[in-house]
Amino acid sequence: MIVNHPEGYRDKIKKMKTKDFTTTILLDRTPEQAFNAINNVRGWWSEEIDGATDKLNSVFDYHYEDVHRCKIKIIELVPNKKTVWSVLENYFKFTKDKSEWIGTKIIFEISEKDDKTEIRFTHEGLVPEYECFEICRDAWSTYIQNSLRSLIITGKGQPNAKGKPETENEKKLTQKN
Repeated sequence: MIVNHPEGYRDKIKKMKTKDFTTTILLDRTPEQAFNAINNVRGWWSEEIDGATDKLNSVFDYHYEDVHRCKIKIIELVPNKKTVWSVLENYFKFTKDKSEWIGTKIIFEISEKDDKTEIRFTHEGLVPEYECFEICRDAWSTYIQNSLRSLIITGKGQPNAKGKPETENEKKLTQKN
């Protein structure tokens, strides 16, 4: 079951004084290569995605077995500079609060820095108060620092897929089935 966010949810997010989860990678590749890889979500996050991941206003569905499902809308797409997703619906098998992630934004900002390309990933609204924070922080760190980096540099990422967990927590959570 996927849950829509409750009334007042956005105010709850704004009141949290802690920082959103952010991680950055610096690559010896072009902003165009980074942008194209980011929007090839099946190449670095999950092979289990339905819908377009590279068109403004598209909605795509992500799922990893029965552990995590979400519906994401692409709300900003600036070639070679920025991609922003809005999480419309979300389900985690492992949290009591079924509204986590709903209404949050996932932001990829691309810039040039010292003849390299920097990708700053921010999950706006993913904060330490969330029950999923540690698992999500570890997963995003793995997917951005390892899989997305690899896709940009070598052309091959390490996305998850049915029966193919990529993070330690995915391995643990699917073993409980």
